[in-house]
Amino acid sequence: MAKPGRPAMPKPDLSPHVDAFLDMLTTERGAALNTRQAYWRDLADASLFIRNTMNKEIDNAATDDIKKYLMDLSEKKNTKGSNNNKIAVRTVARRLSALRQFYRYLVSENVREDDPTSTIESPKQGRTLPKTLSESEVTALIKTAGSKGNAESKRLVCLLEMLYATGLRVSELVGLPISAIDQKGKFIIIAGKGDKERMVPLSTPAQKALDAYMNVRKEHIGQEGSSAKEKWVFPSKTSDSGHLTRQRFAQLLKDLAREAKVDEDRVSPHILRHAFATHLLKNGADLRSVQKMLGHADITTTQVYTHILGEDAKKTVEEKHPLSKKASGK
Repeated sequence: MAKPGRPAMPKPDLSPHVDAFLDMLTTERGAALNTRQAYWRDLADASLFIRNTMNKEIDNAATDDIKKYLMDLSEKKNTKGSNNNKIAVRTVARRLSALRQFYRYLVSENVREDDPTSTIESPKQGRTLPKTLSESEVTALIKTAGSKGNAESKRLVCLLEMLYATGLRVSELVGLPISAIDQKGKFIIIAGKGDKERMVPLSTPAQKALDAYMNVRKEHIGQEGSSAKEKWVFPSKTSDSGHLTRQRFAQLLKDLAREAKVDEDRVSPHILRHAFATHLLKNGADLRSVQKMLGHADITTTQVYTHILGEDAKKTVEEKHPLSKKASGK
């Protein structure tokens, strides 16, 4: 969005092949809008550098052109300060990944015979472990959220319990339709990335929090436009979307963290998702089950959580499946 008093920046005129590639991501791979926009930003940056520096279009770039672009990108990032080195490596790796995908597409469509990125090695990245919370900190947040007992309090407890019980992405949680909850309120069906559906069970505390919240849910709908907001589990009186926004939920969590005396820099919807995965694995859940509940396409994405655990817990995750045993023993 342009700043007040300034005209919006014109969108650069990119190669038609970039647009075709982005369309392919959406139609064939089911890429979300945010994913498409991220690829557009990366390819637009590379396109403009190659056009302005080499007087070429990105379609015709050679390996040396790509290397010069990545080197320039790395140098610009590092001039901002030594603390930005890790950011520079991540940015270069992401841009190179986007370019690889683009050129593989061009080869598959017979636009090019070669992939100029095929001989370029990705920069090595240090492992960045996800932030998480302890079980006692999560308990403190939930307890503090429920202390007032009013409609706002019951909604916040429900949000926390459902997020901690399911590990939903924040967009999936706030945009959850009523139709996603099964009739008994024990499961929810999520349409995740790429419209892939997954079924996630609700814990007993989450079920109780949902029941308590549903009794006061109408207080969050208001009078105007109530029919349009009825479809959402977490409607909002003020949001254009009709449901609670990600930004509002994140702010509610920051306020709650201060009240619960938990470091607010370590509290966010995404960190609660990390806590869900880490605590499940710590208590014996198998990696494949956690992968399915999180909606990860690749199990290696889920495996990063094992690096937060101690060696004993890692061994349990890798060698045993206690969650299945517990389920069969009930």
